[in-house]
Amino acid sequence: MHGSSRALAGMLAAAGVLVVAPGSAVAAEVRIHDVQGAGRVSPLLGRAVTGVPGVVTGIRTTGTSPGFWFQDPNPDGDPRTSEGLFVYTPDEAPRVAVGDAVTVSGTVAEYYAVGEGEQPDTTPNQSVTELSGATWQVTGTAPVPAAEPITPASVPEVYAPDGELDALPLDPARFALDFYESREHMNIAVEDARVVGPTDSYGALTVTSKPRQNAGDRGTTTYTGYDQQNSGRLKVEPVGAPVPAANVGDQLAGRTEGPLDYSRFGGYLLAATTLGEHRPVGVRPEVTRPQAEDELAVATYNVENLSAADEQGEFDRLAHGVTTNLAAPDVISLEEVQDNTGAADDGVVAAARTLGRFADAIEAAGGPRYEWRQIDPVDGADGGEPGGNIRVAFLFNPARVSFVDRPGGDAGTPVEAVESGEHAGLSVSPGRIEPGDEAWRASRKPLVGEFSFRGEPVFVVANHFNSKGGDEPLHGRSQPPARSSEQQRTAQAELVRGLVADLTAIDPQAKVLVTGDLNDFDFSPAVARLAEGALLSLPSAALPPTERYSYVYEGNAQALDHILTSPGVGEADYDVVHINAEFADQASDHDPQLIRVR
Repeated sequence: MHGSSRALAGMLAAAGVLVVAPGSAVAAEVRIHDVQGAGRVSPLLGRAVTGVPGVVTGIRTTGTSPGFWFQDPNPDGDPRTSEGLFVYTPDEAPRVAVGDAVTVSGTVAEYYAVGEGEQPDTTPNQSVTELSGATWQVTGTAPVPAAEPITPASVPEVYAPDGELDALPLDPARFALDFYESREHMNIAVEDARVVGPTDSYGALTVTSKPRQNAGDRGTTTYTGYDQQNSGRLKVEPVGAPVPAANVGDQLAGRTEGPLDYSRFGGYLLAATTLGEHRPVGVRPEVTRPQAEDELAVATYNVENLSAADEQGEFDRLAHGVTTNLAAPDVISLEEVQDNTGAADDGVVAAARTLGRFADAIEAAGGPRYEWRQIDPVDGADGGEPGGNIRVAFLFNPARVSFVDRPGGDAGTPVEAVESGEHAGLSVSPGRIEPGDEAWRASRKPLVGEFSFRGEPVFVVANHFNSKGGDEPLHGRSQPPARSSEQQRTAQAELVRGLVADLTAIDPQAKVLVTGDLNDFDFSPAVARLAEGALLSLPSAALPPTERYSYVYEGNAQALDHILTSPGVGEADYDVVHINAEFADQASDHDPQLIRVR
């Protein structure tokens, strides 16, 4: 007989394990479906159970939660009750083998995958039922229960009921999250699954069991609305085996199977004991066309915490993207440019070395010699990686476009729209929009620049709105999930909109481009506020909904980066250039995009 124990209740809580005050041991024969019950939280939570029978289906010896899965080969016929269970063995590697028939005793617990500063009772994540402080006995060997095939028709389209899921009975025929919960820790399988989230740095990827669900041309599953969570998405994390470097659109041919688990990163996941054969489909990074002589090309690109402390290879890859894939735009709105010392929290805020190395790399890659404009932030005031002082900045090609410098712009001076002859102008250029407003607390301030192209003024607003940190996950136990960060982005959009409105009030034909990583979707309140009253329009609206994306998160392709135009811009040629988000090997986690206007 082998065993392991958990020490103190405080240690358990810190680890995300909820064990209520222990009750008496359950004397009658208990099977796995009795432990799982018909809801998310076990009806036997905190109670000791003895001699629970099953067959070992998988073993996890790595990570923060070692143990093994076992499953009852004799189900009870209730579609709500799972027949699988996880045994947590933190003190030793579980000395069992797949196919061992076991009886397990232990205390019923609910494990919540908690983030920093969270507790099991406050985390938005769902729990998994497990046995802690377990002992077990191998009684022989037995056939491993067959994996349940997850087909396109298996998982409901509707993602979740409204409410606190822990308090609701399961309805696996109606709701996807209930369906997955009713199979928690059971062996499942997908066949010939398409990859919709590329392999990440932790060795996991995301597939879909519903290949037609909001499918894009390049193999994505696209998040097209708050009620389109894409229920077929399923994270795959091999158990004890490497995962291939798979891109979106690739296939895991044949069968991928293993126990169904849950992670706060991506929700329900298939802990694959068998992985299908990786078959690349050959999706390649896109290359856009060069702008014509009379076209102004303006791009936006989140360069993911680029700093002068980075290796030269980081600069070279990004530079290749600018010169080759983006065809050397005239103006580039950059997001996540860090200071010269990167994440070192040393009081440095200047970024001339970072931008200089980037400009050098672009020129070395055959591009133009870009100049730049930016404003150093107040140290530690703009959010992002501590010490990095990320900011937005402009690169521009002086052979194609001129920057109109107007002195006085600094970290604390707000830019204003002013009359400039027959046109609108800026009080300072570059300048920041209302940098002292509470809407920009711990967030990047927009940078506004006045450019001249073929004698005409053009205003570009570079943005990086506050992140979605603190929002509840799509797969969490509160439905619909709270989007607490949304209010601040909407307030930021209001301030940006105010400057655009002032410019167009002076000159209704003013050419204004609002660009950047808005950290929100084309259907979000923040983007809607920018475009309200036709003040600005989204050229991306001309694309099919499934093609509007610049980022892939938990298998959902989504639009976080945007370019909006004022009526004076007129017709424009818009292109999202997919070079990063779909790929396991990325120069940045965002795709750039650009617009060409005459």
